[in-house]
Amino acid sequence: AGMAVVLVLLVLLTAHAVVPVKESLLNICIDAKHHKSQPGPEDKLHDQCSPWKDNACCTANTSSEAHKDQSSLYNFNWNHCGVMPPKCKRHFIQDTCLYECSPNLGPWIDQVDSSWRRERILHVPLCREDCEEWWEDCRDSLTCKENWHKGWNWATGTNRCPWGSMCRAFSEVFLRPKDLCEQIWSNSYKYTSERRGSGRCIQMWFDPAQGNPNVVVAKYYAWKKRSSSPQVEHENPESDQAVCALPWSVLLLLPLALVLL
Repeated sequence: AGMAVVLVLLVLLTAHAVVPVKESLLNICIDAKHHKSQPGPEDKLHDQCSPWKDNACCTANTSSEAHKDQSSLYNFNWNHCGVMPPKCKRHFIQDTCLYECSPNLGPWIDQVDSSWRRERILHVPLCREDCEEWWEDCRDSLTCKENWHKGWNWATGTNRCPWGSMCRAFSEVFLRPKDLCEQIWSNSYKYTSERRGSGRCIQMWFDPAQGNPNVVVAKYYAWKKRSSSPQVEHENPESDQAVCALPWSVLLLLPLALVLL
């Protein structure tokens, strides 16, 4: 009987003693139209997508298409209200590169029931500078819509302004940087007061020679999400260690096992 208790205890200990820190929020790709299933190196990423070449969720072809005025990725036309100036367009290219290529958006992945993707990003905390520079460089560009995810006229196979809408300056459609970042893609991004390099906000723009700053940010927010669970309350966000989690049943039987041994 004693050995039986010991064996049961060993099984319980094996099953429960070490609960690995859940890594499913880190280093993953969104389950969407053009994303790879797993991130990995991509030596030939094009131009503005190249910062992600060491570890990317996009292919070289996707990165190239992201730079085109009439991209085959979504048949989306940036020039729906006349030609978008290059200083504005570069932000939309960078935004596309972040969405398609980044393996660091796991904490903000949300399930969706859509014909073209099963997951999206929601409320990604964008660094203040990235949002404000985007708005500043696009303030004089023209658009006819504040939410670019829906409501277009797709009769010709590409997005055109809906009937009755007027082309206006970005600064009239989006009164503040916060409005642009949060409204344009249905709250995919969230405007924050956090600065680049703070480790608390996602950067669309970064120098790959300094490493990818979004890795640390994803770790921090993944830890914040997990820390609401009681057994990982005191886990360090920088730690990748396993967490000890002995169930109460094992703890109660432990003294009995010691006696029987």
